[in-house]
Amino acid sequence: MKALLIIAHGSRRKESNDEVRRLSKRIANNAGPAFNHVECAFLEISSPQVDSAVADLVDEGATEIKVFPHFLAAGTHVVNDIPRMIDEEKENFPNVHFEVLPHLGALQGISTLIINQIYKGTPRNPEIAALETD
Repeated sequence: MKALLIIAHGSRRKESNDEVRRLSKRIANNAGPAFNHVECAFLEISSPQVDSAVADLVDEGATEIKVFPHFLAAGTHVVNDIPRMIDEEKENFPNVHFEVLPHLGALQGISTLIINQIYKGTPRNPEIAALETD
């Protein structure tokens, strides 16, 4: 079974954590056959925590887990903490293939998404269109 685990920071603000949960559900609804299960986890404050979410996915039959860091920049959590946690999970579940995907801010097309939101419904000039290739 293929699974996607979206990892966010976690917040004291319940609405922020619920936003990540809603995003996970939307991705699950739109993933088609790419993933049998989409789940989210949090590094701090909220639950489920990463180790618990991974264990749940494995209990449900996951043999491949793609990990998506829901972070805009490559800070300590993206560069150190998440890879370290996933390395630990690889030891706990050696029969499961894990892959850490690029974080949100590194995704191809993120600049286009932002520009499109800013200029929603208005024609763009050539300089803005050139950003789409970044």
